[in-house]
Amino acid sequence: MAIKSGYVTIIGKPNVGKSTLLNAFLGEKLSITTNKPQTTRKRILGILSTEDFQVIFLDTPGILKPDYLLQEKMLEYVHQSVKDADVLLFIIDISSDPEGRKTLEDENVQKILSYRKQKKMVLINKVDLSNEEKVKLLMSKLEKTGNFDRIIPVSAMLNYNTDSVLENILEFLPEHPKYYPDDIVAIEPERFFVSEIIREKILELYHEEIPYSVEVVIDDFKEREGRKDLIQASIVVEKESQKPILIGRQGSAIKELGQKSREAIEAFLQRPVYLELRVKVRNKWRSDPNFLKSFGYTTDDE
Repeated sequence: MAIKSGYVTIIGKPNVGKSTLLNAFLGEKLSITTNKPQTTRKRILGILSTEDFQVIFLDTPGILKPDYLLQEKMLEYVHQSVKDADVLLFIIDISSDPEGRKTLEDENVQKILSYRKQKKMVLINKVDLSNEEKVKLLMSKLEKTGNFDRIIPVSAMLNYNTDSVLENILEFLPEHPKYYPDDIVAIEPERFFVSEIIREKILELYHEEIPYSVEVVIDDFKEREGRKDLIQASIVVEKESQKPILIGRQGSAIKELGQKSREAIEAFLQRPVYLELRVKVRNKWRSDPNFLKSFGYTTDDE
C-alpha cells in the first residue's frame, strides 16, 4: 500500500476553534487555546503519523482585517500556509456565525477561497452549541457556493466527527514519502512552546488590551544536570502604563502568572523547571518592523 503524505492548513476567522481542532487530531496540546480571539500569532506545525500516512497540519492565525503591522504579518502567515497546502480545512463557527455571512463576505476569506489548486473542506464547528435545523441550513448555503469539496459538521471540543474529517483528508492527500520521522510531532524547539505557554497564561489572567500588547521572549533556557532547568523569560509590553498592571500590587499578578506558567511548562516538558519572569517596555513594538523581525515574525518571502 502506497504511503500518503501532505500538508493540511487549518484556516478561519479568529476564535473558531482551529487550535482546538489541531490538538484534537494530535491527541496532545501543541497550540494554545483560550476563549479570546487572536490567540495564535504564528503558524504552528503538528505532525500526525501512522504506518500508512503522514498528515502535516498547519494551525494559522485568525483571518481578520489588519489594524497594525503585527496583524499584517499574521495575515501573511495565513496566505503563505494556504499556498503550501495540499488540503485546506476551512472552519466556520456556527455558534457565532450561524448563516456563515460574516465569514463568506470577508474580503480576505474570498481571496483565499479563490486559490484553485487545493482541495477545500469546510468544517462547521461547535455544532454542539447549535441545532440540527441551523446546521442543515448552513450546509445547504455552503454547498451552493461551489467552493468546497466536502462539508462536514464537527465539534472540535468534543472530538465529534474528527474521524470523518481525517478520512476525507486522507482521500485527498497525494501519494508521497513521509516528510518527517514517525516520532516527530512538532518541529518547533521547546523554547517556542514555553513562550507560547506563558502567553496563554497571560491571555487567561489579564483582560482587555494587555494580552494583545504582549510578546514573550525566552532569554535563557538551560538544562542543568541534577538541578531544575533554568528558564528566563521577558514579557514585552508596548507602554510604561502596562508594566505595573502585569506586575500587580506588590508583585502579586506576576507571581500568580509565574506559578501557573511554571506548572503548565513542567507538565509539557515532563520535568521540573525554575522560571524567572521580567517585564520590559518596547514602545509600539506591534507596529515596528525591527522589533517584529527580532521576535520572529517573518514570512518565507523575507
